[in-house]
Amino acid sequence: MTSPDVDPRLLRGFLAVAEELHFTRAAARLYVAQQALSRDVRRLEHALGTTLFTRTTRAVELTADGVRLLPHAREVLRAHEELAAAFAGPPPALLVDLNTDGPTTARLVLERARELAPGHELMARFESGLTHAATEIAAGRLDVSFGYVAGLDPALRARLAHLPVRHEPLAVLLPEEHPLAALESVPLDALAGETVYAGAGNPRTLEWTRLAHELFAGRGIAVAPPAPVAMGKEEFMRVMAKTRNPVLVTIGFLDMPGCVKRPLVDPVPLSPLSMVWRAGLRHPGLDALARAAAELQDAHRWLELPPASWLPGGLTSGARGG
Repeated sequence: MTSPDVDPRLLRGFLAVAEELHFTRAAARLYVAQQALSRDVRRLEHALGTTLFTRTTRAVELTADGVRLLPHAREVLRAHEELAAAFAGPPPALLVDLNTDGPTTARLVLERARELAPGHELMARFESGLTHAATEIAAGRLDVSFGYVAGLDPALRARLAHLPVRHEPLAVLLPEEHPLAALESVPLDALAGETVYAGAGNPRTLEWTRLAHELFAGRGIAVAPPAPVAMGKEEFMRVMAKTRNPVLVTIGFLDMPGCVKRPLVDPVPLSPLSMVWRAGLRHPGLDALARAAAELQDAHRWLELPPASWLPGGLTSGARGG
C-alpha cells in the first residue's frame, strides 16, 4: 500500500485541534477560519483513511488513531521547521502599526507578544487609520495593523488575513466645559443635535467614518463635515479647542488636556477590532501576536458582548434600533 503524501499544513491543523480539543480555539491559534480548519481535518482523515476525532456538541476527543498519529505529527512538523530554518536567515523585524500612541488594545497585544517572542523584533509605529494601513500592508510596506476590517473596501480586504481581537467599547471625547462632560457615561441619545467628529475627510480613516455614519443614523447626530487632518497631539488639541465638537473615539484613546473621555451607553456601541496582515505572511512575531491576542481575549473576555450593545451590521440583544 502506498504511503499517503500528507501536506504539513494538514498536520499543523490536526496538532492544534489535538492540543486545544476545541476547533474554535485551534482556528484562532492558527488564525484561520473554523470552517477551513474543519475542512483540513476532514482532508487529513480522508488521506489516512481513518477518523482522528470524535465530535459532539460539547466536546472534541482524540480517537485511538488520533492518539497514535500525535507523536508522528509532532516529529514531522519539527523536522519541517528545522529544514526551513536551515536555509533561512533570521526573520526581519515585524512592523506593527498601532494607530494611536496610547493605552490601546493593540498596544496590550504587542507588549504581550514581545514577552512571548523576546528573540524577535516587533517594531511599533503610530499612524491613524486602517484604510491607509491596509493599503500599506497589501503593498508590502507594513506587516500588521489593527482596526475595523469590515469597513474596508472588499477588493482590499480580499488581499488580507485578519483575526478578531476585541469588541471595543466606544467613547466620546468632550471639552471639559461641555454640558455632557459632567456625566460619568453618555447615553447615545444625549448626543442628538450634536455634530461629532469622526475623521470625515481623512482618506486614511474611511472605515472609521463609515462606522460613525452607521452608528449615528436615525439618532439626530451629525457627523462633522470633512476638515483638514490634524497631525499630532498638539494640533489635534488646537483644532478641537477651536471647533468644540465632540469626537468619537475608542475607550483606549489617549487622554487630552482640557478634555474628558466618557464611555457611550444605552446602547453600548462596539467597534469590532481585528488584527490584520498580508495574506500568506509567515513570521514568528505574527505567531506571537496571535497567541497574545488569544491570551488577552480569554483573560479579559474581549469578545463577549455586554447587555444592550450595538455592533455595525446589526444590533445585539437588548439594544435599541436607530
